[in-house]
Amino acid sequence: MSTVVCPLTQLAPNSATRFDVEGRAVAVVRIGDDVYAIGDTCSHANVSLSEGELWCDEKEIECWKHGSTFSLITGEPQTLPATQPVPVYAATVVDGMIEIDLEAQ
Repeated sequence: MSTVVCPLTQLAPNSATRFDVEGRAVAVVRIGDDVYAIGDTCSHANVSLSEGELWCDEKEIECWKHGSTFSLITGEPQTLPATQPVPVYAATVVDGMIEIDLEAQ
């Protein structure tokens, strides 16, 4: 079951925005016309990933507090100090609207 979060045009290219999707904090990332959805809370510290730097070429997002980066594809940490992954969710664009499916990965 997908949840519509916003129109694609509402997100600036190469940016991350936090949304509350069915009670979960989700960082929705737009790189060009591709969208990704990842749990918004760093697994190392209780910090919002959507406030960190986006590494578009690597498809990673960096936690601004300690510098760990996470894959937008797998949620796996790419650098220390984080060692645990964050959840990733299916994100699609349907009729210009970004939809997130919390069950599909």
